[in-house]
Amino acid sequence: MPPPPLDSSHLFDRGGGIRMHWVDEGRGDPVVMVHGNPSWSYYYRSLVEALRGTRRCIVPDHVGMGLSDKPGDDRYAYTLKTRVDDLEALLDHAGVAERVTLVVHDWGGMIGMAWAARRPERVARIVVLNTAAFRLPPGKALPRELWWVRKTPLGPLLVRGLNRFVEGAIARCTVKPLPAEVAGIYRKPFPNWCDRRAVLRFVQDIPLAPGDPAWETMAATEEALPRFAALPMLVCWGMKDFVFDGAFLAEWERRFPGAAVHRFEDAGHWILEDEPREVAALVREFLR
Repeated sequence: MPPPPLDSSHLFDRGGGIRMHWVDEGRGDPVVMVHGNPSWSYYYRSLVEALRGTRRCIVPDHVGMGLSDKPGDDRYAYTLKTRVDDLEALLDHAGVAERVTLVVHDWGGMIGMAWAARRPERVARIVVLNTAAFRLPPGKALPRELWWVRKTPLGPLLVRGLNRFVEGAIARCTVKPLPAEVAGIYRKPFPNWCDRRAVLRFVQDIPLAPGDPAWETMAATEEALPRFAALPMLVCWGMKDFVFDGAFLAEWERRFPGAAVHRFEDAGHWILEDEPREVAALVREFLR
């Protein structure tokens, strides 16, 4: 499926001339979908298609990703707090006054739930797709591939020079190989060194210990999670995710024992690529 049609696309000036892109389709109660790294709003296309007949689907591209601008570090702080500020500003700009259904994946879990922690009264229900909103589960270490990117001088060369992070995601984040056209669309926002800045910064911003720039925001978000225990929650989980594996799912289940959990044994990290129809059907039923 091609990228979202232009008449559903919008640009929001986040300040200093930095434009943030978002998709806004359909009418009805709002569903806010927050993507991760290195994906963009295109990741949610099947869910938008399934819901736009009855819901207003709002899908931002984080700054530096997708169709949003890709500024230098001198113009934009590539940090978790800034990402949460961006989401809050965008929803205010879009006039989203109602309580929302929040759909989160990958980094979208931390960004979306950090926003929810600020504005718990704005959240009606939550859909969780292979993500986290808390520190690494006990006994869990950062995957070796992410450690090399985050901790060694090879990180910039691998991610920004050789595009290994995007190519690795295309190759490893699904069980079913992506069609060439779809893989090309995932590559399209990241053609060169400058445009891959956000991909690297996301990895460098993973909160691992006190003192990391994102640690305080993560800790405050984790502390706020019990506020949402009574909300309806749907968890759809690709069990062949090599990063957000069963240990992360177990942590969601421990924190939210009332959640409806659906395991997809033959799906990977990009669950909406492996099982788009099945997940969309579950979300539609959940929203009813």
